[in-house]
Amino acid sequence: MTHRAFTLVETIVVISITTLIIVTLGMLLSYFYKTNAYTLQQTIAVAQARQGVEDATRYLREASYASDGSYPIAQVATSSITFYANTNSGPAIERVTYTLEGGTLFRTITEPVGNPPTYSGGPLATTTIAVSVVNDSLTPVFRYFDDTGAELTAPVNVSKIASVETTVVIDVDVNRAPTSFTLSGGATLRNLKNQL
Repeated sequence: MTHRAFTLVETIVVISITTLIIVTLGMLLSYFYKTNAYTLQQTIAVAQARQGVEDATRYLREASYASDGSYPIAQVATSSITFYANTNSGPAIERVTYTLEGGTLFRTITEPVGNPPTYSGGPLATTTIAVSVVNDSLTPVFRYFDDTGAELTAPVNVSKIASVETTVVIDVDVNRAPTSFTLSGGATLRNLKNQL
């Protein structure tokens, strides 16, 4: 009876193949988890931005004269807007500011204080609306239109604004797929008196 054993060459080949299989499986699992984590991050960022754009659209539709009598829209730019709206169904009209800073879109709500009401020194509440915002100069966050639908160019006369379009481009990592995701919403300012 002969006993046959593995030769040194056969043992090295088996170890090499087993190592190759284990390394390949490890790389595939690592890739899967990294891709899954990135996709989850992108999904969360898009969902947060979608809610933020919907809120901005809703508040802009309700823009109205301030508690101190100021015009409904205070200041505008391509990456920020300040206007007045009733955000909490209370008797006072709050000052609402949306600002894009360093890839993050913020909303700040200021309550009026005093009699007569003033917004200077009023309590502030700042909320992060969207992160990983990658809007460029060709895709401004805010665009302004008059009552004929023509886009207003800088410097924008706030008394001519009839509607505002909000666009947010989200991309957690610009160097990776999937590509950026664009969210847009438009609001016609309901409470403004028609221009003569």
